[in-house]
Amino acid sequence: MSVAPDRGTAARGGRRAATKAANRAAILDAARAVFAELGYGGTSVRDVIRRTDLASGTFYNYFPDKESLFQAVLEQSAQTVRARVQAARRAAGSLEEFVAAGYREYFGFLAEDPEAFALMRRNSGTIRAMFDEPIFGAGIDELAADLRAAMKIGIVPQVDAEYVAAAMVGAALEVGVAMIQREPPDVEAATQFATLVFLGGIERLADDGL
Repeated sequence: MSVAPDRGTAARGGRRAATKAANRAAILDAARAVFAELGYGGTSVRDVIRRTDLASGTFYNYFPDKESLFQAVLEQSAQTVRARVQAARRAAGSLEEFVAAGYREYFGFLAEDPEAFALMRRNSGTIRAMFDEPIFGAGIDELAADLRAAMKIGIVPQVDAEYVAAAMVGAALEVGVAMIQREPPDVEAATQFATLVFLGGIERLADDGL
């Protein structure tokens, strides 16, 4: 004999899930603003919770510590910018477009989003120290996959996709940091610089069979 599902229980479960999602989103939104304003070293869990309507103990239901929260904030931004960068690369019809499109989207994201801009400027040292985290590894893996796909159709010459991807992502981080230290940040200048560096580099690597 089958038992009909308890609609009241299902509804309560749905409300709990929605509340958890809303609480986590509120913590992330507050953290992004506080990290951008105070920096990682100057921010405490209490500072973040004060920017929400949540009780102080609620934080630990979602994050074990400040470091995991900072990583989640970076991952949230990374997911957005990776989608933009990947779409731009996949629409490219030449090597120059492939390289420039990705950099332009990334540098543009930093310059156009005030909190992303402030977050990078205030926390560049902490972000550099986390370069081996999965947050950045995912971007390298996606770029390597896009490079291999572009090689198959002749847009990109044959090179070591993993090495090139690691170098390009590392350069994006460092040139992005340098760009946002300037007033005003020049997206096109940063894009042109990074593009010319890697156009020459990729072509030389291909010529040398590396």
